[in-house]
Amino acid sequence: MDKQKKNNLSFIVISAVIGFMIAIQFQSVKEPVERDTRDLWQLREALLQEKELQSELVSEIRSIEEKLLAYDSKQKQSKEQALRDTIKELKIEAGLTQVKGPGLSLRIEPIMEEIQIGEPISKDVSPELLKRLLNELNMYDAAYVSVDGQRVINTTVIRDINNETKIDGHAISSLPIEVKVGVDNLVTAEKLYNRIKASKATEEFFTENLKLIISEPTSELTIPAYDNPIRIRYLESLKANEGGNT
Repeated sequence: MDKQKKNNLSFIVISAVIGFMIAIQFQSVKEPVERDTRDLWQLREALLQEKELQSELVSEIRSIEEKLLAYDSKQKQSKEQALRDTIKELKIEAGLTQVKGPGLSLRIEPIMEEIQIGEPISKDVSPELLKRLLNELNMYDAAYVSVDGQRVINTTVIRDINNETKIDGHAISSLPIEVKVGVDNLVTAEKLYNRIKASKATEEFFTENLKLIISEPTSELTIPAYDNPIRIRYLESLKANEGGNT
């Protein structure tokens, strides 16, 4: 009797193990592991993009280190001058100063062919379409941007108010409008030009009966300063007797 019990127990254990193995195999067939199906050229392109990103990060780190060294040197010579230079740099980064340098212009206008065949004419650009364009420009290393003469900064709000697209309260009432994009150097301007030409931006505007015309890069482009008041929250002015050592 004991022997038969042992045989039954062994049979149950073996059956359970076999059933477990079949279940695992069935699950692996049902949900195959996803594999990287990119070809050699796609992998090389991805590797090149990662190397470019690494190079940009290294350059940015070096630039910041050079600024820190220059700031320490100026602070030892003249604390007042160091503070003035710092304020100047912060104003440029915040968009409060006019910027001149390399860049390119984009022109948004209605498609003339649609006007000739009697299709509805697009009178303005939707906020969503404009936001997608700005996000793409920022992704392609745009440093300074203005839309219809209005400087775009980190706190800029683009939205629809009473069926009218507005940028920080400025209404884009009619087409065409010009988007100016400033960059750090001509090499970056060339890259930006090639990337935006190859992107889907022109197709997205075309579906809205709009034409996106991209100009050739130039070494002299003027980006206006942000002329609206900037609201600062959660900051308070420091009293003279509360500061550190001078």
